[in-house]
Amino acid sequence: MGDSVQQSLEADPQLEESPPFNANSADEPAAEDDETAATEASEPTPPAANRETAASSTNTTRAPEPGERGFIGPLWSQAEPADSTAPQNDPDPGSETAESVDQAISDLTGVPADLQSYIRDLQTLDVIEPVATVAAEDSPQATTTAPFTTAITRREYAQWLFDSHNAIYADDPGDRLRAGNPSDEPAFQDVAATDPNFAAIQGLAEAGLIPSAFTGNSTAVNFRPDAPLVREDLILWKVPLDSRTALPTTTPAAVTTAWGFQDAATIDPLPLRAIAADFQLGDFANFRRAFGYTTLFRPDKAVTRAEAAAVLWRFGSQTEGQTAADIAEAPD
Repeated sequence: MGDSVQQSLEADPQLEESPPFNANSADEPAAEDDETAATEASEPTPPAANRETAASSTNTTRAPEPGERGFIGPLWSQAEPADSTAPQNDPDPGSETAESVDQAISDLTGVPADLQSYIRDLQTLDVIEPVATVAAEDSPQATTTAPFTTAITRREYAQWLFDSHNAIYADDPGDRLRAGNPSDEPAFQDVAATDPNFAAIQGLAEAGLIPSAFTGNSTAVNFRPDAPLVREDLILWKVPLDSRTALPTTTPAAVTTAWGFQDAATIDPLPLRAIAADFQLGDFANFRRAFGYTTLFRPDKAVTRAEAAAVLWRFGSQTEGQTAADIAEAPD
């Protein structure tokens, strides 16, 4: 039994010849690492710039730089990273953003070139604005286009007329219009004291510029603020602020002779007198500035916002007057 136990404890000759775990296999990776380290040690050290580039490629926690997503800085640097090989120009701090430039261009889309400068000058005075962009009910993406080519309402023109005149005569208190007071008797049944444009509409009516019961027009009880403004009212409300005198008496034949309008007979008597007074303004006539040359007046044609702006660009007689450009360029 002792011999049997001794034999069981002796090593298996077959295992001695082929051990289950090769001792050299555990040493092979270490040998490869030593060889790699030796190779790297023999290579030249890369320049500092390359080392920084290599380090930045493996560093996942570095702060984003200008031109990269996530960078906290000006709005223009939130865009996708630009090509590093392309020249990078810093934007002018005083320039408008692309969005504001695009908006200004879209506001004048479709506006005749002759009228665009009038709009810009009045916008400088902050007295006119394009209509607010509103999505259509059946298509949220469809919005109003070319605001200054759409018809202007009577309420909006009254506000523009009031504000433009007072901006141009800001330094002449005696020539400025006075706003209506909410405690005053309303000039029109459909423009209450709570109406957002009441002060301007009431002020124009009390100044006798808009026909109302105050001017003896007993039938003018409603202003119809949201109706489109038509050409004859465009001229009728504006010309008295230019001439500063009573409107002259005239006839359709006289207006036809002066203006050459073929449809003078279709114009109401009171607007006809304003058109005759407008002719006396010569080259500064409101109708010429807004509509150019035409042989048709078309009294009931709706007025666009661009045409209204052209009319409001200047106030004054043929010999004396001021424009929005004069005020915008005046030194502070």
